[in-house]
Amino acid sequence: MTEFKRVLLVEDSPNDAELTLEAFSESGLANEVVWVKDGQEALDYLYKQGAYEGRLDGLPAVVLLDLKLPRVDGLQVLERVKKDPALRFIPVVMLTSSSQETDLARSYGLGVNAYVVKPVGFAEFIMALKELGLFWAVVNQPPPGVGTRDGRS
Repeated sequence: MTEFKRVLLVEDSPNDAELTLEAFSESGLANEVVWVKDGQEALDYLYKQGAYEGRLDGLPAVVLLDLKLPRVDGLQVLERVKKDPALRFIPVVMLTSSSQETDLARSYGLGVNAYVVKPVGFAEFIMALKELGLFWAVVNQPPPGVGTRDGRS
């Protein structure tokens, strides 16, 4: 039986999250998408703590991470993930409206796998997310132990 790779979407904007889910749906992705609304919630999910203490085992195949988040920002989440031996191999894509060079440089310095600036136009946003979802959730091969419910790839 084929398991679809799980995607963790870390996005505080309900509109951007809805557009992302719509783009994935339109492109035929059947992957489970877990949407969390801030950086602390993302860490709770990854570490199976708080509200996510009883979640199914396994790590997401990719984390789509907004930069500007409440409580714990995207750079802090990225830093924690990439410094943790149990999480560092999870691909992290910074998905943000910031095109500031300092944000880009800091993200890559902390080990982000890709940096995508959210297109302003609706059609461009949908197209970018379709391509992003197809690559990271279908085409890309995650490291062993990343991407399925039980931790097996």
